[in-house]
Order: sequence, then structure tokens, then C-alpha cells
Amino acid sequence: MEDSAIWIEKYRPRSFEEIKGQEEIVKRVKAFVVQKNIPHLMFIGPPGVGKTTLALVIGRELFKEEKQENFLELNASDERGIDVIRNKVKDFARTRSLKNVPFKLIYLDECDSLTREAQQALRRTMESYSSSTRFILSCNYSSKIIDPIKSRCTILKFRPLKQDTIKGIIERVAEKENLQITEKAKEMLINTSQGDVRQLENLLQSCAAMSKNIDEQSCSEIIITTEETSVKETLDLVLAGQFIKAKNKLLETMVMNGLGGVDIIKLIQKETWSLNVEDQMKIRIIQECGEAEFRMVEGGNEFIQLEAFLAKMLLITQP
Repeated sequence: MEDSAIWIEKYRPRSFEEIKGQEEIVKRVKAFVVQKNIPHLMFIGPPGVGKTTLALVIGRELFKEEKQENFLELNASDERGIDVIRNKVKDFARTRSLKNVPFKLIYLDECDSLTREAQQALRRTMESYSSSTRFILSCNYSSKIIDPIKSRCTILKFRPLKQDTIKGIIERVAEKENLQITEKAKEMLINTSQGDVRQLENLLQSCAAMSKNIDEQSCSEIIITTEETSVKETLDLVLAGQFIKAKNKLLETMVMNGLGGVDIIKLIQKETWSLNVEDQMKIRIIQECGEAEFRMVEGGNEFIQLEAFLAKMLLITQP
């Protein structure tokens, strides 16, 4: 079985024409590349919609075989401190391109993970080396990026891929991998991936490892995970008024599946909409999900916050 990262790389588009679902953005970027006059770019959008792929295609189209010397890719979530800006980025930016392109290119993925100090250092670097270096910044949440950086970039907003586009990708992979996928299975894959091609290809690869014939049943074995089932059981116990059993079940789910408190809250939020309770109760439960997530992100104890959430849910749903 191939590693999922190898699968994703195998089907990553290599040219502008192969990028699907972001045609307007690709058209604008391609015009910049043809003129060899790229401004600083900021790609904003959810995961798995083509931000990194487009950045890599830009580097490949501009520098061809000399891409390695003129294109630097960094993941800011791995190296998010000020040192990476002062050292790696600045060292790369201060030298000129060796190609017949008047600038080098630096791609900072997940730059919304950079600390405030690192963003200030990045702003100064963008100012100092604008003549020799262009930056492509990628993020999920632009609100976490300081205004001076946003004002220096042309902002391009990526959207989740449409269902028809996702279906086309499924059929392309199925043809190349000799997979037989039923229409029901395609529908499950489309609904689960929610426009995220990376997640789609991970799901497809997992299904293909089991069988070349992928139907609704084989998809459900991969998609409907044990933690989702356990969280649903926990919520059912709360609705039945069995708080202690619900608390123990939730703790078991966290320990056995290696999940954090925020992961659990996200699963609860997802399952809440399928509960057999009044809409008004669902709204109040979702409100408590937001409160619990906020407290955990701010440093609250995960177990205490989850117990408090279950207690509040019990008070909401019990007469």
C-alpha cells in the first residue's frame, strides 16, 4: 500500500491547466507569470483546495529546472517563530535570482500560524527585499494576519471545490488506479470531503487499499469512524439522563482514540444536528460547544471543560 502522501503527490496538478475548481484565480496568476511580474500574493481559503499546488506550479513555470535554487517553500506552522524569518527567509531573500526572472520566490504555507513578532519581522523583510524577492503567503484565516502584511499583498480567495469538480477528480483517479466506484460511493466521498481534495484522496486511497471495487458499504467502513460512533453514544446517554455513563464513555473515547478536547467538541458539534431533540435545544447545545472550545483554546483543562459541557447539555435537554 502506497503512503497517502505519495498518493497525494502523484495526483497533484503539474500545470495551470490541470488545476480544477479555481479557474478565475488561475487565470489571474497565469497572466502574472507570463509577464514575469508577480506582486506579493496571499492565498486565503480552507484546506485542500489548491493553494499549495498553485504556488508550486508558479515556481515550476517561472524557474523550470532551476526551481530548487530560486524557490523556497516553508511551512510556517512547523517553524513559526521570529528566528525562521530572520535566518532562513532573510538569507534566501538577500541574494538575487540566477534565472532570467528578476526575483526569487518564497512560499510561506500556513502563515496564519506565525507569531505576532514573526509577522512584524516578515513585514520588514518584504519591504527590504521587494526588488529581489516575491512572497506567496498561504493561510486559512486572514484575520490572524496583521494588516501591514495584507496591505502589501494581492489577496486571492480560494473556495471549496464544487461537487461536479470533486466528482471529476474521483473519476480521474478511478481511471488511473483501475477502480470501480458506484454512484452511491461517489456521493458519500463527495459529501464527506466537503470540497477538500486532500481529504478526498486520503479517503480514496484508504478505500482502494481494501478493494478495487468501492461501493457504499466499503466507503462507510472508512468514513464512519469509531470515534464518531462513540460520541453519538455519549450524546444518547446524556439524552437518557445517564450522566456518569456518558462521562465515562467520553473519557474512554478520548483515551482510546488519542483525541484532544477540541477534537471531541468538533465531533459533538457535528453530531448535534442529528439528535432527536427540538431545534431550540440544538441551538443551545451548539452555543455551549463554542463556549467549551473557547475555554480549552484559552488554556482550560480539557476534561473539566468536557464534563461541564455534558452537565450543561443535561440541564438543557432534561425537563
